[in-house]
Amino acid sequence: MVNPKDEIEALKAQIAALTARVYQLELISGAASDVRRQSPVPSSVETTLQHASAKAVSDSPSPGAEPSTPKLPPPVAAPARSKVDGNLETKIGQYWLNRIGIVAILMGVSYFLKYAFENNWIGPSGRVVIGLLAGIGLVIWSERLRKRGIVAFSFSLKAAGIGILYLSVWGAFQVYHLIPSAAAFVAMVIITGATITLAVSQDAELLASFSLVGGFATPLLLSTRQNHEAILFSYIVLLDVAILTMAVIKPWRRLVWGSFAGTIVLYLGWYVTYYSRSERVLTVAFAALFAALFAAIPLAARYRASTRMAGPSVTLTLLPLLNAAAFFLAVYAMYSSEPVTLAWFALVLAAIYLGLGGAFRKYFPGQDTGFINLLHVAIAIAFISMAIPLKLDAQWITIGWLVEAGALLWICTRTPAGFLRYFGVAVLVAGIFRLLVYDRFYPDTLLFNMRFATYAVAIAVLGGIARYGERHASTKERPFFDAAVVTLNLLALIALTLEASDYFARQLAASRNYSLSYHQILLARRFSYSAIWLVYGAGLMVVGFLKRSAFVRWQALVLIAFTVGKVFLSDVSQLGGSFRILSFIALGAVLLGISFIYQRDWLKLASRSPDNSTHGTSP
Repeated sequence: MVNPKDEIEALKAQIAALTARVYQLELISGAASDVRRQSPVPSSVETTLQHASAKAVSDSPSPGAEPSTPKLPPPVAAPARSKVDGNLETKIGQYWLNRIGIVAILMGVSYFLKYAFENNWIGPSGRVVIGLLAGIGLVIWSERLRKRGIVAFSFSLKAAGIGILYLSVWGAFQVYHLIPSAAAFVAMVIITGATITLAVSQDAELLASFSLVGGFATPLLLSTRQNHEAILFSYIVLLDVAILTMAVIKPWRRLVWGSFAGTIVLYLGWYVTYYSRSERVLTVAFAALFAALFAAIPLAARYRASTRMAGPSVTLTLLPLLNAAAFFLAVYAMYSSEPVTLAWFALVLAAIYLGLGGAFRKYFPGQDTGFINLLHVAIAIAFISMAIPLKLDAQWITIGWLVEAGALLWICTRTPAGFLRYFGVAVLVAGIFRLLVYDRFYPDTLLFNMRFATYAVAIAVLGGIARYGERHASTKERPFFDAAVVTLNLLALIALTLEASDYFARQLAASRNYSLSYHQILLARRFSYSAIWLVYGAGLMVVGFLKRSAFVRWQALVLIAFTVGKVFLSDVSQLGGSFRILSFIALGAVLLGISFIYQRDWLKLASRSPDNSTHGTSP
């Protein structure tokens, strides 16, 4: 068997031979001399490599002979090159001096032109022509420099040239009134289109930014202080389409944000100055068109994003939210006095965003697109939540929010969309708060009324949360599901107590005057509270025993303790006759029954591990 140490030595010798041969090839090609001039190699190292090269050549096996292991000295590593930090010098020489020089030249030319204009050397037409020629000349010169590899400098010249062209057209229209507004508008559109073409062909995001700024500045530069809504918004739509198409073709997402911001600024500027109710339909149509363009961007850019990114970008995450909010605010400003119409807008938007979410899930399956799909679903849910109070009234708002919360939390058990739980919990809290604080009910029947039905919906949603919480809740989430169980029991007690209170209130109203029957009704109402709480507590205790849940049993004990306090402190002094007797007998019977079950330990609670009997479900 071959000794491993001999094999390692043989491999080292072969590597040394290969190093020597590479060095010999560099000597033949002249590359080694260049390397020597740039980073001198010590004479001892060069001599060693030359001897190793000669030895490797002499030891090369002849055709047909057995290969032998060359015995060459190991190559000596060349000393590391000393690095000179030239970054600051390079930046100053290539960029800052370049930019300062361009600014200086432009300032000098501007001062010259100003002096010439003040002395009437050049007339208005000549000034505009000079500006156009200067702009075109700078663009052409920048192209020549770019082809020579001076890219950064060429872009600086191109920026100056494009800016001069915009200002020249603006001066021809606004300052000297040499051309009509239509001709100036067409000229600026041509400049913007040419800049976009250059940006795409040269893969230059900087030029694309120039086209974006120039495009959105055109309406401001050519403003005639007149209302031309259709022309202005049509131009913005075309500009958005061009810029967003650029952003889809190229990974330039900053352009999307620039286009979004420019659209909002121009829309707000027009709205504040010119909007009137007579133009509402046309304005809503254009606002919807703007929103549709930016809503489609995540879908259109998704394929390119999936090949470049490991997760959803800020643009694909935040843009849908801001776009939806901007459109709804625009509609709200025009329909603030028509809540029903706003509710329909919210429902239509919810349907549209659900459709967009489905499109992501269908055409771009995967975890990344799954997040964006759920984001659109969340936006749809937000619109539904807004539509409920706009469309519905009184307790139907509460019922709508409760049902929506239940649906959201049920979806969370079917999808990994953890953030939907926050939406669901927020809507659930809002619904319960409205039920307890805001809603007013005036029932005229016992149990079969709208108040009890609303409480029943809240109890059913909380019961579903408690049930699914046993299966899906993590250790950190367990306290929230326990809180749902407690809230369920409190709502049930409140609902039953209110039903008893209203029932006896109607009986009191029917008695009309203070009499024996009136007094008996008052005593019956007080007794009914104790009876309801006692029976409910006993029921909770039974459920706690059956479910082996100490959590439920402790709730029952707290409720029974509260009832005991009421009986001994309140009922003993206010109730009389049969009601007092019934209160104490019923309370005593329940307490003795519960105590007997604990003492006999029929359900073997003492032998169970505490870990298995801490939590439970609602009754």
